[in-house]
Amino acid sequence: MKSLSQRLPVPDVLRGVAIIAMLIAHAARFHPNAPRAVEFAVGNINDLASPLFALVMGMSAQLTWNASSRAGRTYLQQVLRGVILIVLGLWMATWGTWVMVVLAYLGLLLIIGVPVLHLRTAWVAVVALVVVLASDPLNAFARTQTWIYTADPVTRFFADMVALGGSYRLTNLLPFFLLGGLLIRHGLRRGPLLWAMAAAAPLAYVARPLAEKLTGREFRLSGNYVDTLHDAGLVLAVTVAVVLLATSSGALRTVSDRVFAPLKVWGRHALSLYLLHVGLIAWWVATHERVLPSHFDPLGWAMVVILPLVLSWCWDRWVGTGPVEWLMGRVTLRPKPLRPTASRTGAPGNAPAEPVR
Repeated sequence: MKSLSQRLPVPDVLRGVAIIAMLIAHAARFHPNAPRAVEFAVGNINDLASPLFALVMGMSAQLTWNASSRAGRTYLQQVLRGVILIVLGLWMATWGTWVMVVLAYLGLLLIIGVPVLHLRTAWVAVVALVVVLASDPLNAFARTQTWIYTADPVTRFFADMVALGGSYRLTNLLPFFLLGGLLIRHGLRRGPLLWAMAAAAPLAYVARPLAEKLTGREFRLSGNYVDTLHDAGLVLAVTVAVVLLATSSGALRTVSDRVFAPLKVWGRHALSLYLLHVGLIAWWVATHERVLPSHFDPLGWAMVVILPLVLSWCWDRWVGTGPVEWLMGRVTLRPKPLRPTASRTGAPGNAPAEPVR
């Protein structure tokens, strides 16, 4: 077994990709009249961000379970982490930005998903499949329940979190979370499963345009089967690419290590980056009297995308652990050193990492 101080690189890299995707997606308001090719690319980047975050959260949760000798204490720590994410998300939603803040949804996902990952592998797979199959009809049914829209705030809040959210829903994020846990159990390595994922990715991705062409209808409603397949295609493609690069050798491995270096930094600082990014958008909105850009604003775009990434890199180089991550560790009784002294190449939460093979 590897040292507790070592980190599995793939989750950090994937989390780095996810946070960059989210930054780019939120910055789309700074180029309102972009060419169709740019809109297409940004649309796919937007579709990738939240399910990829869910996948990585599942990986991290499984790694934490793997390192745990006290299940009750570990789950309580994860619940506390989830509650903090929910509170942060609700607070950030009051900042007056155009961002649909994802943190509350991820917090509930953590609270609900972590105990499922304590089940046997077969049962985790069954739960994931059942949720996938039930998600579309459950979301559709929830939308027909008009009484929810006039119910008390708590009922509306949980209905939105579970099935009615316009962008995010537990019904659609939970399968990705469980898939992340299953991938850690299997091992992030080359083999039949990875090749099956590589084959499934393009088939899942083309499901939406193919369905639209065959039926003459648009399947743009977030949360239906076709939309979920589209998101799955993106997530599988990115995951396969990262694992292939992480298990490469020779010159390709040298290149991938250089590419992964900043991605791992941004992945480790994802929560701090997210708060800084949304805070900068809130500042921009306030200073521009809530008037959205009518043309491409490169300075605004760079301020909310490039600046947070640069500051994160500098913080990692001269300080270490992200400030929000450090505080989260203290509050949840899983403290992280502000300046790690050992290698930073592995599993979140100082969990022992299964080797990448």
